[in-house]
Amino acid sequence: MSSYIFVSPGSDPGMGRPLHDPVFKAGTRPTMGSCRPDLRRQVRLGDQVFVISGSMGPRKGVAQYVIGGLVVDEIIDTQLAAYEQFPEHRLHYDQRGNRSGNIIVLPDGAQHPRDHHEERTFNSRIKNYLVGRDPVVISSQKEVELAREHSVQILAEVLDRPGARSMKDIVGRSWRKLSTEQANRLREALLSLKKEARS
Repeated sequence: MSSYIFVSPGSDPGMGRPLHDPVFKAGTRPTMGSCRPDLRRQVRLGDQVFVISGSMGPRKGVAQYVIGGLVVDEIIDTQLAAYEQFPEHRLHYDQRGNRSGNIIVLPDGAQHPRDHHEERTFNSRIKNYLVGRDPVVISSQKEVELAREHSVQILAEVLDRPGARSMKDIVGRSWRKLSTEQANRLREALLSLKKEARS
């Protein structure tokens, strides 16, 4: 088995920039359905997928961190099939204009008018909707602080990249593959961070 880790540009929940995909919403199953179609095409059942916050730029002085991960439990061929199964993950906006959901199709299979992905990539984006289990999510303020402080070091150790100083040094600009052992070590490190934040 293989697992994966990728950077979500523009996302940083700790800075008030929500992560739209994967969806790690309390009380619902974690899913991933519109981001990184190239990665989702390769994923198999039992693989793990982790996501890193996007860079806020060097002038901001905000370190990227591993936001969380999930174990792939089910792969649904298209979002149209997921539309009925996961109504809570349909793309919608609240009264303040905040976006939620990662299902970008309408009931007839057309692209949601408020989805801003390019029309030419729409058909590839709606394939391979991932349904997860066992999410591990960095969410509280203390967890985020610890994750910002330690994520680069954790990934450098897990991926055997001594001397790495940034996420770009470790993961590159988009994503990389992890072995099962590396994915499990990363999961355990995130769980340890959460435990430390509670103590």
